[in-house]
Amino acid sequence: MKEWIGLLLRLVVGGVWIFAAAIKLPDPAQSVAAVRAYQLLPSSIVPTVGQLLPVVEIVVGVMLVIGLLTRGAAVISAVLFVAFIIGIASVWSRGINIDCGCFGGGGADPDAASKYPWEIARDVGLLAASLFLVWLPSTRLSLDSVLFRRTATPGGI
Repeated sequence: MKEWIGLLLRLVVGGVWIFAAAIKLPDPAQSVAAVRAYQLLPSSIVPTVGQLLPVVEIVVGVMLVIGLLTRGAAVISAVLFVAFIIGIASVWSRGINIDCGCFGGGGADPDAASKYPWEIARDVGLLAASLFLVWLPSTRLSLDSVLFRRTATPGGI
């Protein structure tokens, strides 16, 4: 049963990453602006982070959906969700009202504070799903199970 739950979580988390990246990839300048709006990183690295983040998201998403190197992809996923939770909590605590930029967009949003609890709750749920996959990366219908199948050796050696 755990393997089927893992499959479902892989598809959900991976699908979220792919969707988020697909929206951001066509407009890298908007992704950079979204990262800049958090006012957390030195301005010299904001463009690099803003442009690389959708690429990392798509790679992690695809790896989770196909079940390739699942534990590693889930670790990266969990780290990203922790960073996003910290980022959203940070702007909320500093009274900065911005769209999270999670699914495109970014920048000023006067109604953002009312969305922050939902965004944090969503990311905590996806973090929990990612941690489940770190704990149990062996899931149904994964490339890992095909490529890294354990085979019994003759004589038990």
